[in-house]
Amino acid sequence: MFCVHCGNPVAEGGHTGCDSPRTALEPPRFCAECARRMVVQVTPVGWTARCSRHGELSSGADLHPTA
Repeated sequence: MFCVHCGNPVAEGGHTGCDSPRTALEPPRFCAECARRMVVQVTPVGWTARCSRHGELSSGADLHPTA
């Protein structure tokens, strides 16, 4: 599994900047499954993030996509 904010493996640790209250409100930038950079669109009512391999997430969805 990978960090959705920086793209580094979660097991490595050192995600103090990724675990701040500010980043909790931001959309994911990297896929949790493959660490690919996602296409993110932010609108006034929410956001969508799309991984080319694992599909799309939205602001109401879980951060771990299912293909």
